[in-house]
Amino acid sequence: MSQRNEFACTGTWSRERVASFLRETAVPVRLSCHTPAGRLWMLSLWFEYRDGRLWCATAADADVVEYLRADDEIAFEVSTNEPPYRGVRGNGVARVEDDGGKELLTTLLERYLGGTDSSLADRLLDEDREEVRIAIEPRRAFSWDYSARMADAVDD
Repeated sequence: MSQRNEFACTGTWSRERVASFLRETAVPVRLSCHTPAGRLWMLSLWFEYRDGRLWCATAADADVVEYLRADDEIAFEVSTNEPPYRGVRGNGVARVEDDGGKELLTTLLERYLGGTDSSLADRLLDEDREEVRIAIEPRRAFSWDYSARMADAVDD
């Protein structure tokens, strides 16, 4: 898990700025994959960026787990939801792993909700609920930032 994933990175930002954006931005990643029938599927997941990968957590019985095990090719996007719009999109592969101790899920609850003191956290962390982690390994990433061209259209 500690091995750094290097991927091609183009667009507005440097590789360091892309990594900083992915570490600091707490919006869900939009993940696209194929179903076993070859249809496209998209969903949003909480993530943490480290070691050159986006790490997501989901229930072991989620449809996306079956889809990624059948075909690990993915596309992704992490972008701001408020103007000025900026973000990172790309493609790569996703690997599904066990998260039996729910360490990643706990980290994500802290990142997105500020802690584990909620009914949602109680439900997600229930000992009977099986959890997996998804490691998204980008191959290519493209960054964009519309801050300059939207400067007179939004208040900072």
